[in-house]
Amino acid sequence: MEPTTEVLDPLRHHGDVEVGDGLLDLAVNVYAGPRPPWLEAALLAGLDAASAYPSVSAAEAAIARHHRREPEQVLATAGAAEAFSLLARSRPWRRPVVVHPQFTEPHAALRQAGHQVHEVVLGHPFRLDPALVPQDSDLVVLGNPTNPTGVLHPAAAVRSLLRPGRTVVVDEAFMDSVPDEPETLAGEALPGLVVIRSLTKHWSIPGIRAGYLVGEPSTVAALRALQVPWSVSSPAVAAMLVCSTDEAREESRRRALQIACWRADLEAGLRSLGVEVVASTTSFVLARVGVGVHPALREAGVAVRRADTFPGLGPEWVRIAVRPPEVTGRLVSALGDVLARA
Repeated sequence: MEPTTEVLDPLRHHGDVEVGDGLLDLAVNVYAGPRPPWLEAALLAGLDAASAYPSVSAAEAAIARHHRREPEQVLATAGAAEAFSLLARSRPWRRPVVVHPQFTEPHAALRQAGHQVHEVVLGHPFRLDPALVPQDSDLVVLGNPTNPTGVLHPAAAVRSLLRPGRTVVVDEAFMDSVPDEPETLAGEALPGLVVIRSLTKHWSIPGIRAGYLVGEPSTVAALRALQVPWSVSSPAVAAMLVCSTDEAREESRRRALQIACWRADLEAGLRSLGVEVVASTTSFVLARVGVGVHPALREAGVAVRRADTFPGLGPEWVRIAVRPPEVTGRLVSALGDVLARA
């Protein structure tokens, strides 16, 4: 279990590569609980339907109802990653801006599409300052709540970024882990606004690749024209349908409340060791544990997400996934030993 030190492309480094055989996984931000029986049944039904080419129409209509939007304002995608790629390739953006530290895949997708990306790096405590975004930017991408900081930006601050000739893309992949989603913009049909959502984290199905975006009909139509045919699989369609029901909404809120309790336990444990944490609203916590602690934890059998691959953060930071108290206790114990030796 050698510590991961060399990263060929920091923007394409994700938590899954931190996990290895025998390591306690606190690196991947997936809900640490069983999937509901109704979701398991839907996934199996989606597999049975795989003998035919998939259609996303019913799933997009269900998502539209869920967010009180129209079907033509919804595009089902193979996870949020496909949405970022489609947006990057959709226009010859003059000055695309990515607000960091945040999930790096939108930046990587823009770079891959040949764009020169302007970084707006927020300082600690990582709250959005709209005044930092250049006035001439025609594309602004930010997360809410933001990965890896866990900061939830006020919807009003995000709305203030909108203006004629600009597209604002809000990555809400972790919004469903916030009880009642108080700052979501997914239900607001505003000119220039695109909201991206993912089902993979909250429902523990990262291998299914289920996501979607909501935006203006013209934007959705333009992105659909760029999409590879049948990119969204039958199991993903089935997941989108069943996760848009009232039953799923209730279960989602239950999970969000449970995550909040687990997170409070994690933050308390970290603070008991004198570790600085950024107040989080979602299923992970950004902690300043000190340089060298990340590889030392790996040697102790614990995987957390290194944070120095996020623009604006250094090797003293790690991102820790929220887990049930018994797992958190093992982390805190191991971290305490590492810090004592340091």
